[in-house]
Amino acid sequence: MAIATSIPQHDPAARLAAFNRVSTDSVDAAADAVGRIFCPHRLTPEHRTSPDFFALHNSAVFGGFSVNYVAYGGSVSIDPGCLERFFLLQIPVHGSARIQTAARDIAAVPGACASLLSPTIPTRMTWLGDCAQLILLVDRRLLEQRAAALSGRPAGAVEFEPAVDLSSTGGRALQSRILELVDLAERLGPRRPLSPIAAANLREALLGTLLHGQRHSASDAIERFGGRAEALPQSLRRAREFLYAHADEPLDLVQLGEAAGTGIRALQLGFQRHFGMSISEMLRDIRLAHLNARLAAASPGDSITDIAFELGFTHLSRMASAYRAKFGETPSATLRGMN
Repeated sequence: MAIATSIPQHDPAARLAAFNRVSTDSVDAAADAVGRIFCPHRLTPEHRTSPDFFALHNSAVFGGFSVNYVAYGGSVSIDPGCLERFFLLQIPVHGSARIQTAARDIAAVPGACASLLSPTIPTRMTWLGDCAQLILLVDRRLLEQRAAALSGRPAGAVEFEPAVDLSSTGGRALQSRILELVDLAERLGPRRPLSPIAAANLREALLGTLLHGQRHSASDAIERFGGRAEALPQSLRRAREFLYAHADEPLDLVQLGEAAGTGIRALQLGFQRHFGMSISEMLRDIRLAHLNARLAAASPGDSITDIAFELGFTHLSRMASAYRAKFGETPSATLRGMN
């Protein structure tokens, strides 16, 4: 339910108008309502009694993420500390913002620079001159699990470079992605939810854009696991593609060597050198990544056992242990948490 007063229409260009959650000229009401949507924070207008103050927050929620349009009248400072539960991509629409993290001071300006805040890094912000931003909120667990699936490492904290250059390839891709999500939400309206499969496809595309489009603490591990850190020999490229294509089948080293066009021993040494793991370890991680994605897209009544067998897991207890070690939770917790 929107928190509203009889304020005038401050922002005729506001996006996601049908998804209004907050519309108020009360500082205390704004801090309380926006804090319940995002996280508790201190909200301080530049002038406490300024007649220019207002807060507008429209929010369309999908599975594991939301797109938001947030605007403040006048200039305000916002101190959320550590976000803890989510990542926040903020793209200014008008006005500007100054974002201070532990090691960076960012000037966010429309068309030039956005900000990407990580849950483990304390942040303070100042929104200047009737600033409005499109904001993408992504569940922390969702992104960290996808980083683990892409990197071949256990799930752990991911910290992004907070300044997003909107003129770069990655920055343009992120801005395009959030605009596509806003357009989609506006077309659907608040009463037409996405199907589970469509929502899962959106999540995968969004997570890929974030993790490949902006530098972060897991970037090197993802590049290494994907074989992009250096020129990858064609034999290893073919072997990796074979594993992805046949991940749901028993590993046959003879077939793998034939597909790669080289000997098994050469492949074993090449995998350790270029990927930092054995062939069987990569296959296990590919299967675990597929399982994680399938569980995120599954319905609550779907069988984890059936999905696991389809992906080539024959020892369910070993699978469950490996899954928990990699993603920090059981397969059933992922299934419950994403639905």
